[in-house]
Amino acid sequence: MGHVVTLIQWVAALCGAGILLVWIVYPLLMGCLAARRCHARKASCGEPPLSVSIILATRDDTAAIRERVADCLAAAHDPSRYEVIVGLDATAESLDADELAVANNVHVVRGDAPGGKAATLNAAVRAAHHDLLLFTDSQQRFEPCAVTRLAEAFTDESVGAASGRLELSERARRSPVGRYWSYERWLRRCEGIVNSCVGATGAIWALRRSLWAPLPSSLILDDVYAPMRVVLAGQRVVFIDDARATDLRHPAPQQEYRRKVRTLTGVLQLCCWLPQLLVPARNPIWLQFVCHKLLRLLTPYWVIGLATWASMMIIRFAESNPLVSGAPLFILAAVGTVWKSKTARIIRSGTVWFFMLQAAFVVAAVNGARRRWDVWST
Repeated sequence: MGHVVTLIQWVAALCGAGILLVWIVYPLLMGCLAARRCHARKASCGEPPLSVSIILATRDDTAAIRERVADCLAAAHDPSRYEVIVGLDATAESLDADELAVANNVHVVRGDAPGGKAATLNAAVRAAHHDLLLFTDSQQRFEPCAVTRLAEAFTDESVGAASGRLELSERARRSPVGRYWSYERWLRRCEGIVNSCVGATGAIWALRRSLWAPLPSSLILDDVYAPMRVVLAGQRVVFIDDARATDLRHPAPQQEYRRKVRTLTGVLQLCCWLPQLLVPARNPIWLQFVCHKLLRLLTPYWVIGLATWASMMIIRFAESNPLVSGAPLFILAAVGTVWKSKTARIIRSGTVWFFMLQAAFVVAAVNGARRRWDVWST
């Protein structure tokens, strides 16, 4: 029995070390390095240094698309230097292209078969004419000058792609998802200062047209695959904090769970379809990719290891101290007393989200092991 206890303790120590490394030590390291290299950018709101094609791949309804196109056009100080390319998913047959071409610099194209976002983006980019491709989604709105400030990053010739900052709705910011997103956004900003971000924010990111390559069919994470190809080509992916878009949605927990399963499955797909990322000699940000993307997938197993050790310690303590054997009843009574308080609601919400995230990690691992990439309907 003693050997088993010792083994569990060693496993728990390794699990704790893994959690500390991925969620605390690595982010703090990036934060310290970024603080040493950080320099202030001069924000402006004039014309972008490059002409811009705003790419919108969608299958939303006509009203939502028209509103998004109008918001994109509001960023165009000089229509000759901007265009909006609306890519309609090949499966969205009910959408009428004529209803969406609301201006001379708005072009509507039908996505490639068999459909899906990657195929739609391929068709939209083929129709683009300008130097810079700026990708966005239907359910966001650009803040003033966001397009110009994102485009200004490309005055640095070492920059091949740039990610903007996504702001959640006010209600979403107060949720556990919003707090997690604040942490994630800060980490991406630090990585961009140190070297390159590991991917981009799909709602607002830009790429030099010369670096675009058609996306493979059934790709899940276009906003990670394309930026990481930029990194492999020897150029940087930066994070521009003052180029902002605001998300209008407040997704339900079930929707957020499905989104996490898709994105985490997409990371494993990326390893299969772009294996150069796993080779330190080929990937300039190999450490960031491993710590930020891959090792996180082990989190639920580390949590299980720690929970097993903690349960064992509690049982052994209770066995050796009979007076505290009734403690669980007092704890349950205390929990029942404060169950409906605001603090309890926050704790419950955070706990549910935490376990939902761990479940998403596990489901994504199963999808990756089975090479199951068709996850958009899950």
